[in-house]
Amino acid sequence: MLFKLFFKRSFSVGVSNYQRTRIMSSSNLQPKFDKIFNKIDELKPSFIDRLAKAIEIPAVSGDESLRPMVVKKSEYLVQELESLGFTDIQVKKLGTQPPPVENPNLQLPPVILSRYGNDPAKKTVLVYGHYDVQPAALSDGWASEPFKLVVDEEKQLMRGRGSTDDTGPLLGWLNVVQAHKEAGIDFPVNLITCFEGMEESGSLGLEKLIAEEASNYFKTTDAVCISDNYWLGTKKPVLTYGLRGCNYYQIIIQGPAADLHSGVFGGVIAEPMVDLIKVMGTLVDSNGKILIEGVDEMVAPLTEKESQLYEKIDFSVDDLNAASGSNTSLYQKKEDILMHRWRYPSLSLHGVEGAFYGPGAKTVIPAKVSGKFSIRTVPDIDSEKLTKLVVDHCNNAFKALNSPNKCYAELIHDGNYWVSNPYNASFTAAAKATKDVYGVDPDFTREGGSIPITLTFEEELKTSVLLLPMGRGDDGAHSINEKLDISNFMGGMKTMAAYLHYYAESPEN
Repeated sequence: MLFKLFFKRSFSVGVSNYQRTRIMSSSNLQPKFDKIFNKIDELKPSFIDRLAKAIEIPAVSGDESLRPMVVKKSEYLVQELESLGFTDIQVKKLGTQPPPVENPNLQLPPVILSRYGNDPAKKTVLVYGHYDVQPAALSDGWASEPFKLVVDEEKQLMRGRGSTDDTGPLLGWLNVVQAHKEAGIDFPVNLITCFEGMEESGSLGLEKLIAEEASNYFKTTDAVCISDNYWLGTKKPVLTYGLRGCNYYQIIIQGPAADLHSGVFGGVIAEPMVDLIKVMGTLVDSNGKILIEGVDEMVAPLTEKESQLYEKIDFSVDDLNAASGSNTSLYQKKEDILMHRWRYPSLSLHGVEGAFYGPGAKTVIPAKVSGKFSIRTVPDIDSEKLTKLVVDHCNNAFKALNSPNKCYAELIHDGNYWVSNPYNASFTAAAKATKDVYGVDPDFTREGGSIPITLTFEEELKTSVLLLPMGRGDDGAHSINEKLDISNFMGGMKTMAAYLHYYAESPEN
C-alpha cells in the first residue's frame, strides 16, 4: 500500500526518545489522562497476547487457498468484539469475488460492523481497519516465522505479518475500549467499527457496502478515523491529511499463436517482448519525468502557502537514502523530495506477465506479454481523462513501431487522490492527543501511497476523515520482517484514547 521510509542513522536516537516518553509520568504530559494511560500500560501483556493470536491466522486475501483463513480471522474478531461488549455486530457478506479468479465460486471475506455505545448525546466516530494481510513466508528472508508474533525485548519491537499493517492498529481500537471498561471510565463517544478483509486485494465490494450503509448503519457518523498509515520516519509522530491516488494499467502485446523457440523463429517473426519493452520505454525517463503528453498540465499549481508547509517537516535526503539502502535519490533538497512523493504524479513500471523470469536460461519467445505500470495521481488529475491520455500514448507508440503484432492498453483499476483540511475538529483533537502522548506537535503530512476507501467514506458519509498512524516509517509493512515498535503500539493506543476524548469535547464536527 504506502511507501515506507526507514531511518537507520536515527534509530537509536528515536528509541531512546520513546523510552523516555514511556517512563515519564503521564502527569508530566496531561493529568486528565493519567487513569486511562496507566490502565493501557497495565494491560500491555494482554494486548500483546491478543495481537499474537490474531497474527497466527494467515489471512492473506490475495491467495485463494488461504481464503478460509481470512474468514477465520474475521470470526476471531467477532469473538473479541462480543467479549468486550460491542453490540449490533453484523457480519456483512459481499458475495462472489469477480474475475480473474481460479475458483469461480470464491466468496469475498465479510465486512464486520459493530457498535460500542449508542448515546444520542455523544458524537459518533467510525473507525476503519483491515484484517487481511500481505503474503509472507520464512523462505522470503524473514528472520522468524511471519505468522508467529515475536516479541524482541532487546530491540523493543514485535515482528510478524500484520503487526503494523493493519492488525496491530485495528486491535488498538478494541484495546482502548477494554482499557476504558477496566478503568471504569465512561467511553467518550459512540464507536462504530468497519473492518474489512480485502484491503490488500483492492477492497472489493466495500465501496458498494459503504454507499448502502451511509443512510443506515453509518447514518449517525460524525467523523471517520483510519489507522492504516505510518509516520514519515522513526523520530516524530505525524497526522496525514492527503494521499495520492493510483491508476493501474497494463499493455498487452499479442504475437504468435504459441510460445516459440528462438533458435527456429528468432529473427524471422516480430517478437512481442521487444515491442513491449519499446512501448514501455516511452512512458517515463530515468529521471522520473512522465513522458505522456498532457499529464503535467492537469497537476494543480504549487501555491506559496502550500510550499511553506514542507519547510517545517523533519526530513532529509540522508533519511531517504537510508530508507532505500542506496544513494539513488533523484533530488537533494528535502522540499523537492517530499513534493515529488506527495503532490506530484509519478509513473512506475512494475513488471511483465507472460515472459520467462526464473533462474537459468530459457530460449523461448513468448507469444503474449503484458507490461504492468501505475501512475500515482494528485490534485487535479481526472482519472478518466488520464486513462485516455495513457491509452492514446501507448497506441501511438506501438503504431510507430510498424509491428505486425497487436497491442492493447487498458486500465485495471483506479483510486482517486484525497486531500482534507488539517485544521478541522478531528485533526485538531488528534494533534492535541499526539502532543499529550509524545510531547511534540505532530508534522502534518501527505502520503505518496493510496487508501482509496478514504475518499469513499468522505463522499458517501458527507463527513471528515482523519488518518491517525500508529507505526513508524521503517515498519516494513509489505516487506520481510514487518514489525511494530512496542512504544508505538502503546503510544498509539494512548493517542487513540486521547483523540476520542478531545474530539468528544470539540464544539464542532
